[in-house]
Amino acid sequence: MVIEKKDPGERMSKSYILSIDQGTTSSRAILFDDRYQIRAMAQKEFTQHFPDSGWVEHDPEEIWQTVVETCREAMAKLYIGAKDIAAIGITNQRETTLVWDKASGKAIYPAIVWQDRRTSDFCKGLKEAGHEALVTKTTGLLLDPYFSGTKVAWILDNVAGARARAEAGELAFGTVDSFLLWRLTGGNVHATDATNASRSMLYDITKGEWSKDLLDLLSIPEGLALPKVMDCAADFGESAPDLFGGSIPIAGIAGDQQAATIGQACFEAGMMKSTYGTGCFALLNIGDAPTISENRLLTTIAYQFDGKPTYALEGSIFVAGAAVQWLRDGLKVVEHAGQTGTMAEAADNNQDVYLVPAFVGMGAPYWDADCRGALYGLTRGTGPNELARAALEAVCYQTRDLLTAMQKDWAASGQTEGETVLRVDGGMVASDWTMQFLSDLLNAPVDRPQVLETTALGAAYLAGYQVGFYPAPEVFAKSWNLERRFDASMDEETRTRKYAGWQDAVQRTLSQLD
Repeated sequence: MVIEKKDPGERMSKSYILSIDQGTTSSRAILFDDRYQIRAMAQKEFTQHFPDSGWVEHDPEEIWQTVVETCREAMAKLYIGAKDIAAIGITNQRETTLVWDKASGKAIYPAIVWQDRRTSDFCKGLKEAGHEALVTKTTGLLLDPYFSGTKVAWILDNVAGARARAEAGELAFGTVDSFLLWRLTGGNVHATDATNASRSMLYDITKGEWSKDLLDLLSIPEGLALPKVMDCAADFGESAPDLFGGSIPIAGIAGDQQAATIGQACFEAGMMKSTYGTGCFALLNIGDAPTISENRLLTTIAYQFDGKPTYALEGSIFVAGAAVQWLRDGLKVVEHAGQTGTMAEAADNNQDVYLVPAFVGMGAPYWDADCRGALYGLTRGTGPNELARAALEAVCYQTRDLLTAMQKDWAASGQTEGETVLRVDGGMVASDWTMQFLSDLLNAPVDRPQVLETTALGAAYLAGYQVGFYPAPEVFAKSWNLERRFDASMDEETRTRKYAGWQDAVQRTLSQLD
């Protein structure tokens, strides 16, 4: 990739990259130095709204305020100003959908979160009408409420006057990155990057353009402003001077899972990462050919440099850390997430309790929007320790589901299968117990990096690369450092028995509505 570098004197006068990590439950701002080290961080949680069964919403204004506040707080911790920051990188919760007034910048409806399932009947009707093949061929995705397309259609059809205003050219659509970019630039830039576009169910990942066929299928009018799709490292404009005491170039954007893939330096085909946050998302780099999965996985854009996309197979698990939050906030059997590893270690090994956390349906490779969560194997002796272990184990079982499907697709594409090494990140990977069980269940090494904030690092790297603050990808990849490798130690009989129990629990859960 050839990128015009900034003047060296200008680069040396600026010491930091500001990474905005806008997640599902909180917004964070992290300042990285020129050695990829975190120098300051600020984080603020925001409210989760559940107005109906299966509905999940966020307040766009609260998202915006937490982003601005955390950026200012992180800068204040280092006593720095805009003049000290070389660039801003943005990473975001993907698929979460907003439609806003182009004149005011205000959203006309709350942000509909990626977890939201309100359009499941709409998706089911499109499937029954035979449209899923077109969606998959064009976007690499499946017809599911998870993605942005049907969320946009719902807003236009259910907010009074929205469709007429869209047709009149008064409204704009975007995911969280586009909304933040619009606000950061004072409404001067309406853009996104290829990774976020590829999650919309409206973008042709082979042609690299919005699909008129899919826009027509979902009755999305031409007047609705869609963001310009750009490389992950690009000139996205500058922040308004009044936000941070001066303008700062915005030079990198990627959806959170793709940003983590970049932060984990998975730049070669065959490399795999898995992020454990609210949900769990595993990506396998498959190179420059968008192979369509035969095993109910997604084909997505991993990153795009210099107009050339690199693709990935992705498996999406809707509930990972959210299951631990449920233990804390719903059942109140733990006070904080950090307790669960110790509790799991203390659980009764003679009990096989399975939690299938289908609180908002099941993601890959099952894709059942209607099933709901269930617990199996309960006895009178089942207590908080066993529930904590079941919640942690569920994440590992679901990862094995994804890895198995990925290996089938990878082999079918003609690739030679070697040893699978999984690079992991996200809040849950701090638990040694969970990572060891994950390695045991996969019968494969699990590598935990020294820098766990790989999502924010990925966004920072993109911005830093664009402005000449960071080096080329192959040089950046050499900076990746291992903190600990977990190797499998479970015997095969136990591994087989426990995974068979999981598969049985999943089938029972999926058959609830049969």
